[in-house]
Amino acid sequence: MTTAPLWGRYAELRPDQLAHIRAATPVAYLPWGGLAWHGPHLPLGLDGVIAETVSERAIKRTGGVLLPLTCWPAASLLHQDTVGISSATLRALLDDILSGLARNGWRVAVLISGHYGPAYDLMIMDIAAQAIDRHDILTLAVPPLALVDEEMLDHGGLWESSVLLAVRPDLIDMTPLGDGPLNPATSGIVGRDPRNTASTSLGISALGLAVERMVLAVADLLDRDDPAPLHALYARRRERYQTFVARYGSDPDVATAAWWHDLARSA
Repeated sequence: MTTAPLWGRYAELRPDQLAHIRAATPVAYLPWGGLAWHGPHLPLGLDGVIAETVSERAIKRTGGVLLPLTCWPAASLLHQDTVGISSATLRALLDDILSGLARNGWRVAVLISGHYGPAYDLMIMDIAAQAIDRHDILTLAVPPLALVDEEMLDHGGLWESSVLLAVRPDLIDMTPLGDGPLNPATSGIVGRDPRNTASTSLGISALGLAVERMVLAVADLLDRDDPAPLHALYARRRERYQTFVARYGSDPDVATAAWWHDLARSA
């Protein structure tokens, strides 16, 4: 009989239990979400719901410890209902967390980010790469669906809506989108129109693939204990953002605001 991987929720573990898990599988999962507007059809906590779901499914297969969900994003779309922090604050916060995990003996950190966007994605990769070099902790920081297909990284569109239908269908309501043309400024949608296309089955398939890729990546990091695959992943993912950086610059907050302004104006 195969023994199930040891795992637990950091906040619920006693020190002896935590030490036992760390000795067996020194992996710490950090689900990271946000309180961000995704249009009138989706909840403000969508990012966190997805990040926590993927984290919980992956950790049960790899083992490790699950930290509490954090919902403070940066470089979010400007909207009165979005609550976030500055990019500088996020950098300092994550660096402190990753540094602390490294000091406490965790070898791999898995930062599962339900929140994403070009500038935010670049910043998270930069933070992860710095943690690898500064703190010697193998940090995998990636939106779950990016491990399946980069084209699935939409905002309020087909894929985010489908994933939510798969895990919390009670939180989604397409009615406010109406039947007419969609403008990102009012719909929040960047990507394919979810109306009549988003489905539970698509969400289940996307989540299954994302978790499978995450499990394989974590197993490889534990087995090889080598940062090279992570640096290669980040280099490859940064290439797709070269045009974005050339147009909007490298300041995450400024770039996100300018990018969103252009999207809304051109729709």
